[in-house]
Amino acid sequence: MLADSARGFLDDAAPVSHLRGLRDAGKVHDPALWAQMAEMGWTGVLVPEEAGGADMGHAAAGILAGEMGKTLVCSPFIGTAVIAATALRQVANDRASAALRGIAEGKTIYALAVDEGPKHDPDAAQMEAVADGNGFRISGAKTFVCDGMSADRVLVLARTGEGLTLFDLPTDRDGITRSAMSLVDSRDAARITFDAVAATGDDVLGQVDDAMTVLRPALEAGQAALAAEMGGVAAGAFAMTVEYLKERKQFGVPIGMFQALQHRAAHLWCETEVTASAIAHAGRKLDEDPAQATLAVSLAKARATQTVTLAVQEGVQMHGGIGMTDAFDMGFYMKRARVAAEWLGDYGYHAAIVARLREI
Repeated sequence: MLADSARGFLDDAAPVSHLRGLRDAGKVHDPALWAQMAEMGWTGVLVPEEAGGADMGHAAAGILAGEMGKTLVCSPFIGTAVIAATALRQVANDRASAALRGIAEGKTIYALAVDEGPKHDPDAAQMEAVADGNGFRISGAKTFVCDGMSADRVLVLARTGEGLTLFDLPTDRDGITRSAMSLVDSRDAARITFDAVAATGDDVLGQVDDAMTVLRPALEAGQAALAAEMGGVAAGAFAMTVEYLKERKQFGVPIGMFQALQHRAAHLWCETEVTASAIAHAGRKLDEDPAQATLAVSLAKARATQTVTLAVQEGVQMHGGIGMTDAFDMGFYMKRARVAAEWLGDYGYHAAIVARLREI
């Protein structure tokens, strides 16, 4: 029922043409669409009821992300409603509760600033937060910050003394500079620099030198939701390809009658179904046993990366020359797949985690 409701809304409010329109207008975010999602309760899918949310769980968040992936919706859903909401839930204080309420109401957009190099590796963060009286001074830069230009607040990972600390900062604080990154999928991303940015103890999310207690569950929630979105991208590309196979004719018959193309389409369908199962399992595991969900999450992200890559490559090839043109929507699916494959860990990153955990 949730999927059907989401599909009906998104087909009308955010088809692929909506993304094309934003790109052509030089925009990366639609506040009106985000407000509509908030009215439907999507922004509070992981926010506790006492903070104004729906608290439907990670499996539900994955369903929403998957439906968004089918039409390449541009929104800060994963960064805000999934990652930030999960991180804030790990902290039991009034400030976190207020932030969660802001997310549920659609009034606050968060970005996650963890990566500093070309690959996702939070544990290797080198940006420093140097003790300064009762607080800190944060200096350095973060790259590939999704939703970084639209965000009101940013979760920043920095090295403090003996470990890593997670800070929750407003993006308009003195010393924070944001510059837009140009990504092939035309979505919001930024490089953020921190020039001796002042942070107090109240800005620390969780405990000093213990960022991963808060951040790890949030990252895994985001990775599972991103895998679900990628599954939706694969499903959207597959559906578009099948329709083309039915309509395009050669030698007087639809090209979908050719056995070679039927075999390729059948193989792709099988891959999307197996991956959908892995994605659903990751969501269930996060809901039922989050402390032991790492294997399921990394397996889902790795499989989703493989499957969405296959889906968009097959889609472009089976569309022939038209699949390579900007006038046709298949290229948008390929671009989204490429960026999503890198965000929050690429195939190699998650395959290594799966391999390590299966040895234990």
